[in-house]
Amino acid sequence: MELAKKDQVHNIFTSIASRYDLMNDLISLGRMHAWRKKAVRLANTQKGERVLDLATGTGDLAMCFKKVTGNQGEVLGTDFCQSMLDFAPAKAKRKNLDIKFELADATNLQYSNENFDITSIAYGIRNVDDLSKGLQEMNRVTKSQGGRVVILETGKSEVPLFKNVFNFYFAKIMPKIAGAISGDYKAYDYLNESSSTFPYGENFVNIMKQNGDYRSVQAYSLFGGVSYIYIGVKN
Repeated sequence: MELAKKDQVHNIFTSIASRYDLMNDLISLGRMHAWRKKAVRLANTQKGERVLDLATGTGDLAMCFKKVTGNQGEVLGTDFCQSMLDFAPAKAKRKNLDIKFELADATNLQYSNENFDITSIAYGIRNVDDLSKGLQEMNRVTKSQGGRVVILETGKSEVPLFKNVFNFYFAKIMPKIAGAISGDYKAYDYLNESSSTFPYGENFVNIMKQNGDYRSVQAYSLFGGVSYIYIGVKN
């Protein structure tokens, strides 16, 4: 019997947790760190703000936010996969960053309405079992009148040269290399497939608008469209 998407994703990330950081660098050709920092900057993150980072994995985006919000701010990193979270506290401690990490389901968050200045998710929204519910929950827990929803996600390059090269890399080369290093070929086949079929650019902007109360939603293309940063500012 085929597993439900939620269970399938949970099993995949449990199996690759110990090699997740290495795989991220490989998949993004080392660009992921700069993209996370750019997402924090485009979100106009301020000292003292309260941030919720969903699908935080081993905590990298949460740490980028914490470096900006400072000691006056609060950053909470959540994930629905405990095996991923197990690596996050030690990473934060090594960087002398005070971040709380806990289990949470992006489609059923345990936090009150309008609780965070920023709610973010990096390379996780496409893995949420119910996309609309996940986006609605992000919107719900984010403060009105200027709160921001920040999403970093894969796209597709529309630049002819990039398009051909990256399509071949992500479809044929990356899953084999990542599978060999992680020991789980099926996991990266799934991740490539989920990326290739996920809406991006203006299509995803429209989906965000349909599932939230926004003053504006902007899409920022990265590396010719290979990834996108989406910033939704609430009414």
